[in-house]
Amino acid sequence: MTSEKQVIILTEAAAFQVKEMMAHNEEEHAILRVAVKGGGCSGLSYGMAFDQVVNEDDFTDEQHGIKIIVSTEDAAILQNTKIDFKQSLMGGGFTIDNPNALASCGCGTSFKAAGRESTPEVCE
Repeated sequence: MTSEKQVIILTEAAAFQVKEMMAHNEEEHAILRVAVKGGGCSGLSYGMAFDQVVNEDDFTDEQHGIKIIVSTEDAAILQNTKIDFKQSLMGGGFTIDNPNALASCGCGTSFKAAGRESTPEVCE
């Protein structure tokens, strides 16, 4: 049984981009899984992927028509993390603002958080 809890804050711009990607990949009925994995310059990195499976202990939410899942293991580190999509002259990309990150790398995808062991990698 899944739990409903808002862990991630998905902006309308990010949701629009996710919907575009789902349509492009013919995965309109997929669920957006947001995760934390080991790696990156600061030891942890973010992951976003389309998934079809909701695990029993996943937190679930729906925002702007996008179903979102986060594992209980990652929920504490990702609590109140805002995912946005910014467009600029150099192109566009997702931005992640995590209030739980103790430190982050200049690459913008790697961070360090309390309560989670991590092994930093060499930045390239």
